[in-house]
Amino acid sequence: MKTLGLLGGMSWQSTALYYQLLNQGVSQKLGGLHSAKILLHSVDFHEIEQLQSAGDWDACADILAKAASGLEQAGADIMMIGTNTMHMVADTVQDAIDIPLLHIADATAEKLKMDGVGRVALLGTAFTMEQAFYKNRLTERYGIDVIIPGSEDRALIHRVIYDELCVGKINNQSREAYLAIIEKCKNQSAEAVILGCTEITLLISQDESTLPVYDTTAIHAGKAVELAVTT
Repeated sequence: MKTLGLLGGMSWQSTALYYQLLNQGVSQKLGGLHSAKILLHSVDFHEIEQLQSAGDWDACADILAKAASGLEQAGADIMMIGTNTMHMVADTVQDAIDIPLLHIADATAEKLKMDGVGRVALLGTAFTMEQAFYKNRLTERYGIDVIIPGSEDRALIHRVIYDELCVGKINNQSREAYLAIIEKCKNQSAEAVILGCTEITLLISQDESTLPVYDTTAIHAGKAVELAVTT
């Protein structure tokens, strides 16, 4: 079994879910008492968030690149960034290591293509929804059309992520607001919705959404498990 290197703590809420999903996945694949081989570097998200807000992505990239290098030296075979937003610096992280980085957008896009989804709504932080690094990857590499919510809805989505979900607060009013945004995207011909922030899965489930939900946390972890147990 390969060892997974996980860059986590962004936020620790979703990193805890990653740990659970990776171990459950390996257990289901291999049975018995098997569990995932994981090397985790968990950052202080306060420091990362301050750099994000300041637009200092180079400093963010330097922190994660150094952490990834350390995990590789410790024996990681596959690298993961346990957050959608920080894939903005994925290329820098990949350049710092000699092992493959499993990109969360690639894993998600492969699943969408497999299911025949060609037009999808993207919910995430303002950085993920508004910057090119994520939506352009889906469009240019996989031919998937991406719908982004309007500016007021983007602000609400972003606020709920940072003020509520990242600190473990689950608010029913916020859930209803998210579901209303998903409904708007459905009316714009979205065939599915990407939960493009690893914390949104704490708030929205498939049972509540009128569109098929693509949970990036679960998809990313599932692909990592597949790679880890393949010899």
